[in-house]
Amino acid sequence: MKVLELEKVAISDTPHKVDVRKLYDTENAVAVHITLKPGESLKRHITPVDVFFYVLEGKGIVEIGEEKKEVGKDCLIESPANILHCWYNESQKDLRFLVVKVPRPVKDTRII
Repeated sequence: MKVLELEKVAISDTPHKVDVRKLYDTENAVAVHITLKPGESLKRHITPVDVFFYVLEGKGIVEIGEEKKEVGKDCLIESPANILHCWYNESQKDLRFLVVKVPRPVKDTRII
């Protein structure tokens, strides 16, 4: 059994320049934990595989394609492959969410 504690996982250096920690990475899937501090956002990007997001804490605005919606704790959001998406934290508290990519991408995410 492998057990990871979030605080012991190194922050990844990504183009987004926010707290991104890879929790799970196998040939079949990837799971990442992201924390957006108040005022932070992800860069608009396209992922080459299906993604789902699960909000752990806080509220944020998720943009997928032409749609934008405020979401909060315990929401699951689907994002199909090859669709532009982004997250914004316009609140006064941290926004924490999981990102699960299935299947594991073989091509890089494209920043727009």
